[in-house]
Amino acid sequence: MRVAPVGLFWRTFKGSSGLERVFEDGCMCAGLTHGHPSGYLTGGVLAVLIFELLNDQTLLDALSTARTLLEAAPGHEETLAALENAVELSHSGKPPHIAVRELGEGWVAEEALAISVYCALVAASFEQGIVMAVNHDGDSDSTGAITGNILGAMLGTHVIPQRWLAPLELREVIEAVASDLWTCREWHSDMDADGLWERYPGY
Repeated sequence: MRVAPVGLFWRTFKGSSGLERVFEDGCMCAGLTHGHPSGYLTGGVLAVLIFELLNDQTLLDALSTARTLLEAAPGHEETLAALENAVELSHSGKPPHIAVRELGEGWVAEEALAISVYCALVAASFEQGIVMAVNHDGDSDSTGAITGNILGAMLGTHVIPQRWLAPLELREVIEAVASDLWTCREWHSDMDADGLWERYPGY
């Protein structure tokens, strides 16, 4: 759930790092709490997906890029199988509630990522994708968040329904952090007038 900002951060430094670093940092972020390969490799995949989507790649192309990096990592088999199943089900024509059930409940990372990728692939809109991602009996807050990360990177923030944004707790903080991740490469020491020091003491 927390790894998408890694892809957003590295998007601002795209000239300074290869995709291997994006993948590695996504894995390290997830690995703080998830020691199994299927727990942290999914973080690497999501970071790469966000990075590539922000560089105007399609989701299928971004998945192909992430797959290459994933396959080179020890212990990748469960994550790869889950992602392949998600893509296959997205082409199957099965009703979404059945497809999501076949992908699991999202209590483990590879299932959560697979459900989110499936929802992003089949959704006709941001709202439809999120509704699909949260209406199952498993870890729906995780799958909703990850699906929102993917669709937001694909479609932009303007697609989020205003009726969802209006009551959003800490909306201003969330939007400020997202904007800062997008622009942080341009920061310099005399930008305190923009409130950066107050938000990030010692930056």
